[in-house]
Parts: sequence; C-alpha cells; structure tokens
Amino acid sequence: MTDIRLTRVDALAIAGGEREACSMTEDAFRAFYERTAPAVWAYLVRVTGDRSQADDLLQEACFRMLRSAREYESDEHRRHALYVIATNLARDTWRKRKSAPEAAVELPDEVADGSVDVAGRAIARTDLHRALGRLRVRDRQLLLLAYGQGWSHKEIAGALGVTVASVKLLVWRARRRIESW
Repeated sequence: MTDIRLTRVDALAIAGGEREACSMTEDAFRAFYERTAPAVWAYLVRVTGDRSQADDLLQEACFRMLRSAREYESDEHRRHALYVIATNLARDTWRKRKSAPEAAVELPDEVADGSVDVAGRAIARTDLHRALGRLRVRDRQLLLLAYGQGWSHKEIAGALGVTVASVKLLVWRARRRIESW
C-alpha cells in the first residue's frame, strides 16, 4: 500500500466531490489569510461583541471562501468577498438566536507608546465601547465598515445588500445615534 499525503487544499477538493475546491494554492491562501485575517477578526469582534464567536465566524468565512472555487479579480476583490461572507455569517448567527448580542463590544488592546495619553485613550475607548454596545447590530456594522475599515458607500452597500443611497442615510442616522450618547 502506498503512503499518500494530501495538502489541506487537496483534502478540500476531495471533500467537495467533483467541484474544484479552490482557485488558490495553499501558500497563496496562507499569505492572503495573514494579510487580511486580523482586520476581519477585529471587525467580527466589534460586530458580535464576542472574541470566541469571531474566531469561529472567521474560520467559517475563510473555509467558505476557499471552497467557493470562485475566481477573484484582485486581492482587494477577494478581501471584500471575505467581509461579505463574514457579515452574512454573523447575520445568520443573530437570526438563529432571534436577537442581537447583548454583550458589550470587546475592542482589542492597543499598544501604547510614551507619547500617548494612556488614561485618556482608555476612557475614550471605554466610551466608544459603551456607545457601540448600545447600537443596533446594523448600525454597528455600518459604522465599523465606514469608519473602522474605511470602506466606500458602494462597498458597504454590496456587503450589506442595500442601495448606496440607503447606506448614506443609514450611516448618517447611526452617527447621529452614537453622537447623542
């Protein structure tokens, strides 16, 4: 009997049946993951308020993107698709629970250097943390994509499945809600 060793990508191809598992090599996917995963994970933590759930959603989003066998025009297009998948997975999770997460939003620790007012930043982070925790999930997503990730209204509209005009109005309303606290 011959000893056969499969890479993870080959194993996905076998598990997927006739369909090709992925259009990327394992090394290309690993490099893409290392560039994009921290930002997607931080987005998921802020949206869900749960680091453990963000870990699970990131893993599932990457797996689904890898299994899709879809060709992407660029790394930016691939990154955008990963955010769309992650957003949809988070939405599906909330639908299953029939309510938005009640936990406060956890923000990753920041590295403080000597020139920054650490106490002032901690207070500002706590205030932002509290304000984001009060927002509805959709408002939180809009603000995090617009200001946290720097996405255009067109990109947000594609990720959330709404029109560009709606995004402009919804972001404005979400900003008004958070500024009122």
